[in-house]
Amino acid sequence: MLTPAMRNWFGRSARSTVTMLLEPTLTLPAEHGAEVPDKPPESLWHAGRLAVTDALWGDGYLIPGGEIELLRLAKPLGLSAAASLLLLGAGAGGAACSLVTALGVWVNGFEADPDLVAAAGQRVANRNLGKRARIDFWNPADPSFAYNYYHHALALEPLMGHLAEAILAAISAALKPGGQLMMTELVADAPLNPADALVAQWARLERRDPSALPTEIAITRVLGRQGYDVRIVEDVSQRVMHQGIMGWRRMVRAMQDAKPSREQAKLVVHEAEVWLLRLRLFREGRLRLVRWHAIGNGSG
Repeated sequence: MLTPAMRNWFGRSARSTVTMLLEPTLTLPAEHGAEVPDKPPESLWHAGRLAVTDALWGDGYLIPGGEIELLRLAKPLGLSAAASLLLLGAGAGGAACSLVTALGVWVNGFEADPDLVAAAGQRVANRNLGKRARIDFWNPADPSFAYNYYHHALALEPLMGHLAEAILAAISAALKPGGQLMMTELVADAPLNPADALVAQWARLERRDPSALPTEIAITRVLGRQGYDVRIVEDVSQRVMHQGIMGWRRMVRAMQDAKPSREQAKLVVHEAEVWLLRLRLFREGRLRLVRWHAIGNGSG
């Protein structure tokens, strides 16, 4: 549950909220407030940003809740050393490492960003998990995976503005008969207005097309057309909001003991603005994060 102070955060602009939250810790010049670069670096997932997300969510994680949330999602799949997993949204490698070490499953992770593929592959190698985990690049605009190869699939926000039909068909083709799919995805029940200042700022920072967000019903229908028995459709937005706020609380407390450099501070402020915009859209009900658990029809 949000405290009254946290509720007030969402009533402000993301920039003023960032200033209120972080300025005492970052000690940026008062006349400039909490400075945010006018444009993010050319690379979306550069090393500096990954250092911030590591501190927020755990090593190699890009999602609030980190390993705890990842294993919560994976547990219903019944993964074990006898199973193979198609992992879409491998992040910077934290998820693949956790799945191997905690559950013993064989993991083939995929990412659509070359920097994340490199970071995830390096993390897997550093953990000496290369025999059980592999990270590869995939193209959401032209998805293709090994046919009838994996026992189950875990997909973490895999669409990124691309067609749900094509991506879910590719996942379905990659699974063995009766394979299970656990998936999370951002949805918008009503079309987002690209001219809205909040929406436009969020879309710019996350490099998304706000008009391309699917609805919950649309994804559920696509799963049905692919022959899945959809067992669970759950709105997990509130949990993500809570985990996100807790992550930022921990970050701010840590920075009180170890002050970041000016460049590090700018990266922290930029990441805070990204997440506060997303959280505000969650709070207003314009964005939701939904979880699907579906089971294949068992046919070859």
